Amino acid sequence: MFLKVNRDEIIEGLQKSANIIPAKTGAAFLRTIWLQCEDGNLNVMSTDSNLEFMGSYPAAIEGEGLAGVQGRAFYDLVKQLRSDQGELTIRTDDENQNVLVEQKTRKYKFPVNDPEWFQKFSTFPEDATVFWSGDFLHEIIEKISFCISDEDSMEAIACIYMVPRDKMGVKTVEVCGLNGHQFAMLDFVNDDIFAMLPEEGVLIQKKYLTELKKWLTADEIELAISNKRLFFRTGDKRETFTLPLSYYQYPNYNNFMAKLNDPDVSTLEVNRLDLMDALSRVALFNTDSNRCAYFSFAGTEVTVSAQGQETGTARESIDAAFTGEMTRIAFPTRNLIEILNHFNSDTVKFTLTGTEAPCGLTGADDKNYNVIVMPMMIQEETYYTEENA
Repeated sequence: MFLKVNRDEIIEGLQKSANIIPAKTGAAFLRTIWLQCEDGNLNVMSTDSNLEFMGSYPAAIEGEGLAGVQGRAFYDLVKQLRSDQGELTIRTDDENQNVLVEQKTRKYKFPVNDPEWFQKFSTFPEDATVFWSGDFLHEIIEKISFCISDEDSMEAIACIYMVPRDKMGVKTVEVCGLNGHQFAMLDFVNDDIFAMLPEEGVLIQKKYLTELKKWLTADEIELAISNKRLFFRTGDKRETFTLPLSYYQYPNYNNFMAKLNDPDVSTLEVNRLDLMDALSRVALFNTDSNRCAYFSFAGTEVTVSAQGQETGTARESIDAAFTGEMTRIAFPTRNLIEILNHFNSDTVKFTLTGTEAPCGLTGADDKNYNVIVMPMMIQEETYYTEENA
């Protein structure tokens, strides 16, 4: 293996490759970045045994070959070298025992990992591919992933769920996330994605979404699905990112979604930023044993309050439009702030189905986006009163 390359041509690929491998722990073969000179390009490859990254970058190839190096150290070195100091020469020595990196008078040596460690990477399926907006996929992940469980042991609810639905003749794709006390769903229309997805949908574990988001850009991507993996490729076909699909039974969420359409629900419409500001101040009075913000409804305003034995009480009133019979409800303060942060609408609408039943949030400017949060049980306790002041 012998090549010459500009540092800036490969640094982004090395970063993406290093992102998915363990930094220090784990098997040595999983900490490897593989460098391959082939057809006038330098191919950079890495895997953590689940995720796979492959990138191909232009280089002056003087000798083809494959070599694996300690990935994090190799990336950290190239990151610190400056492109204005000249191109890099990367080659294996005569015995193929070391990878030598040179830039003018600078010389570095990396031991070559056992070539038997190299396992063939998944091949991108060339049939039935779909081009999609990387920016939109990033937005979908952002709006859904915060509602997905972080515990791998939770199986299906540790995954994002994408499933095709025919809704009154409209071919819609539903993307969902659930963690037991919160649920988020975003619908969108894309005939190509609808046709590509299997009828039962696909599940992707949350732990893979973080690295997928790092890899995505605003540019168009090419998407393909096999029986076991989901494939993403840049529009210029230079980079491929693949991840495994999961096969669990996703919970039936139609029952609690249907509750939002009950005739006796209460509704609250309030300015999103005003409510977030009030909640951030009220949260200062929450404690480990009382993490709630209490909502009380009266006329054309909603009162938000909190109390704690050591912190005291907080109470703020905000202009709002309320309909229904409910008088009081409690939500986990920090969770509600996080939910509101994922909306763009000036005004959000709460659909309240009961003091301990699902509550839906929507916004006029967040089309086809629904979040459900479970209220908390109200405990009638008074820690701090005017009489004690």
